[in-house]
Amino acid sequence: MSKDEIIVTKEGLKQLEDELEELKGPRRRELADRIKTAISYGDLKENSEYHSAKEEQGFMETRIITIERMLKVARIADSVDTSSVHVGSIVVLHDKEFDEKLEYRIVGPSEADVMDNKISYASPLGTALVGKSVGAVVTVSAPMGDMKYEILEIKAMN
Repeated sequence: MSKDEIIVTKEGLKQLEDELEELKGPRRRELADRIKTAISYGDLKENSEYHSAKEEQGFMETRIITIERMLKVARIADSVDTSSVHVGSIVVLHDKEFDEKLEYRIVGPSEADVMDNKISYASPLGTALVGKSVGAVVTVSAPMGDMKYEILEIKAMN
């Protein structure tokens, strides 16, 4: 993997493509209409609707550029190998400190969502897990101290 390359799941790639399509289509038109309406109110110096819409337009255009750059360097994780952890793996862990079983999907940075048990391969836990096999114990530094996890099972994402 090159330093510029971003690994994503098929699902993550589709999400990025869908977001880009939405931003470049309906969202751009909606924002252009808002700006046009705000301009019709006159005096742009004190027109909060205009300034708000222009600020939002700046954020949206930046996001479009970011997604386009990500898509240029994206590589789909296509391996179904369950001998070690990689992007696309579902990992069942035993949290040694809290004696609980956890399950995470290892995904690309743009897909990460801790509330949905999706962790990035670039996160501290993801970095510690990638390349490890069942039975391995990994240690992750956290603000509350080192956390130890044992890999109980590795499954392939559907």
